[in-house]
Amino acid sequence: MRYPDVLDAIGDTPLVGLPSMSPRPEVRLWAKLEGQNPTGSTKDRIAKAMVEAAEASGELTPDKTILEPTSGNTGIALAMVARRKGYRLTVVIPDNASEERISLLELFGAEVVSSPGDKGTNGSIDVARRLAKDQRYFMPFQYGNPANPLAHEEGTGEEIVRDLPEVTHFVAGLGTGGTLTGVGRRLHRHDPGIKVIAAEPELGDLVYGLRSLDDGFVPPIFDETLLDRKFLVSSSDSLRATRELTEREGIFAGISSGAVLHVARRVAADLERGEVVCLLADGGWKYLSTQAWAPEIERAEKGVSESLWW
Repeated sequence: MRYPDVLDAIGDTPLVGLPSMSPRPEVRLWAKLEGQNPTGSTKDRIAKAMVEAAEASGELTPDKTILEPTSGNTGIALAMVARRKGYRLTVVIPDNASEERISLLELFGAEVVSSPGDKGTNGSIDVARRLAKDQRYFMPFQYGNPANPLAHEEGTGEEIVRDLPEVTHFVAGLGTGGTLTGVGRRLHRHDPGIKVIAAEPELGDLVYGLRSLDDGFVPPIFDETLLDRKFLVSSSDSLRATRELTEREGIFAGISSGAVLHVARRVAADLERGEVVCLLADGGWKYLSTQAWAPEIERAEKGVSESLWW
């Protein structure tokens, strides 16, 4: 495929079967490989959408610096978009984010402000909100920006309907809520019977890219009424499923993908037949320093326990 600009290469990601992962032959699992986006995650979709919506509204002008709290992927996506469009960017990120994430932010020219790792992304939000009082900044704020779910409604969800019109279930991780909300809206317009299911980390278990609704902050853009079911997933289950995905299917995905796959397999086990789409939010490259794929599972669990898990 040919594109005039890297921003035009965002989206239209592959939907691939996972034939060895389903617990029942009559139920097919499908992976939406969002790691195929230019910076390696689904957040490219919302970064482009939020920046272009702000340009159109006049909120973002060349004299402004974009400011965003992030656990990594949204910041990296915004850094790429900002570099391409000529904006300055400041990101607030917990100080226990993986080395790869910090390096990528700096590579794209972002200014990195650290927040306390033990407060997770909620701490980053607090710091960013204080900085945003300075009128030099424009903060898209992915947790409250309607362009976030709209990008998934018009993009991700539309692609799933196009590529698998017989889809019966959709499973994604609960992060900002934008993916579940936007894709859920599009899928329910296609067929109100499609089940939308969230993978949510157990309270206290920090899974990269996911958040528990019990941790004190519910993203304003998240429409929980679109959910049919919600499953709690431990960081250990997420890690093991991520490793198994690489071993059995040759797919190198991020840790939140393991949480989604773990939930999808639980759903599939209770179905007589179905077409279950799993959204794998990013690739595994940004997590290598966590030792998640170390030969010994004990070493892997220790490595990831010392890094940001949301």
